[in-house]
Amino acid sequence: MFNYRKNTLSYFYIFLFIHLFIWTLIPSITNNNLPLDTIEALAWGSNLDWGFVKHPPASAFFVELFYFLFGSQDWAYYLLSQIFVIFSFFLVFQLSEKIFNNKTLSFLSVILLEGIYFYNFTTPEFNVNVCQLPFWSLTVFYAWKIFDGKKINIYDCFYLAIFAAIGFQSKYLFIYLLVSIFILFFYQIVILKERKFDFKYLISIEVFFILLVPHLVWLFNNDFITIKYAFSRAGLDEVNYINHLKFPIIFLIKQILILLPVFIMLVLILKKIKINLNLNDRKLLFLLIVNILPILLMLLTSIMTGSKIRTMWMTPFYLFFGTLLIYIFQNYLETKKIKNFLIFFIFIFLLSPISYGTVSLLKDNKRTDYPGKEIAIEVEKKWNSEFKDPINVVLGDEWTAGNLSYHLKSRPAWEGIVDKSKLDSYNKYICLEKICVGVK
Repeated sequence: MFNYRKNTLSYFYIFLFIHLFIWTLIPSITNNNLPLDTIEALAWGSNLDWGFVKHPPASAFFVELFYFLFGSQDWAYYLLSQIFVIFSFFLVFQLSEKIFNNKTLSFLSVILLEGIYFYNFTTPEFNVNVCQLPFWSLTVFYAWKIFDGKKINIYDCFYLAIFAAIGFQSKYLFIYLLVSIFILFFYQIVILKERKFDFKYLISIEVFFILLVPHLVWLFNNDFITIKYAFSRAGLDEVNYINHLKFPIIFLIKQILILLPVFIMLVLILKKIKINLNLNDRKLLFLLIVNILPILLMLLTSIMTGSKIRTMWMTPFYLFFGTLLIYIFQNYLETKKIKNFLIFFIFIFLLSPISYGTVSLLKDNKRTDYPGKEIAIEVEKKWNSEFKDPINVVLGDEWTAGNLSYHLKSRPAWEGIVDKSKLDSYNKYICLEKICVGVK
């Protein structure tokens, strides 16, 4: 059993700072352009609405906030992504400390996450998956407070609803966590009979749906386009019965491979591998439900619908997986083996940014090599040769037109694909291949 060390908290904050610094610096100096999903979010953010073709509005809101603060500084959006990551790590540490009452075990629960590439290699691209992370961790945190408390605190219910609503408006897959938490509370009330139903639960439900009203109205007014896109991405528009078997198997194999470095790290610090699951243990029950049940529900969805689960969709699902593993094996952790564990951890911790930087520098056909600034300068020169007004609207796909919206000094609003009916409403405009810019 690991004992608490006074300097654990200092090490934890040092770890957070180094993670933030490295993963902000490396992409800032090796990428020539922001990644695709970040540019898309910036395109949406230039013309904020309560939803967009591909996703709900939250990710666009946060990048637009950073654009307001920092403008077209690429490093700011890498920083934004890492702020979301390390804040999530902080919440994982906080919840783990409530469960273990031991800062060292809580720290181990966090650094195990460095073995999952969702929390390092893929994080420079701020997107809807990264956007979910802090709200996933906050939702689990307040779910624990409600589940564990002797009495239900009305403020905990209120905060749970707020963070759940923002998480859902980051990406609809957040619903898998919310369904799991609903099952948790149902099990606590009906099966365990630890407490009677309290009307404070309804506060969470009411506030959650109130906060969703603007987005739901937008969905109705836009023919549920975002949901249709989600179904299309999952392959639900294809009818192939073999997919009901093929895609779930592929999904399981990918999850095992993703978690393999974590299992290696864990084995290096165990004196023996022995699993004793006591389902009467409330803490274990909570950790199993918030970690395993969302994954099982995702697998069940794939089996029943034949949908293809894309790997990156699982980004927030493993945030508390380290806490679960440490809780299960806490009595078999060996202090004497900490050296090998740390060596492998440092290897993973350094390998990931080195690999990212190397790939970024050596490959020259990536989205992040796109000459967005140069194209914006050329477009602005052509525009200025014909007109004096600053460009305030741009048409085209999210990538091409989104880059113009981001890089042009006037920050024109992105208004969708090129459409003649929209051009007719512009006072002045010019079109170049796949894009049009103008004044409205």
